[in-house]
Amino acid sequence: MLWALIAFAPAPALAQDPVTVDSAHYRVVFENEQVRVLRITYGPNERSVMHSHPASVAVLLTDARQQFTLPNGQTVRDSGRAGDARWADAGSHLPQNLANRRFEGVLIELKARPSGTT
Repeated sequence: MLWALIAFAPAPALAQDPVTVDSAHYRVVFENEQVRVLRITYGPNERSVMHSHPASVAVLLTDARQQFTLPNGQTVRDSGRAGDARWADAGSHLPQNLANRRFEGVLIELKARPSGTT
């Protein structure tokens, strides 16, 4: 997913965790007090459901061609190359893989600053 190029809409009060609402595409591979790391996989032309992420860093493991539907109904298309890394502000979206090939990525969701930092 190309989260960093999307201007996320503000997350609704009842934000949905992608691991809970779409475990077919999102899996936790690491978690501690500061971060949660998700492995993301989409088959050709698959789509998700509306969900939210905190501020994050996304790393594309494969080339991507995606569409994101925001809570207000606006759609944004984007693409990227394997190895790209991008920042994403917190927000909600419904992603869809527009490619006829599998998409894979890693999302590092930020939770809090480590204690002792400013």
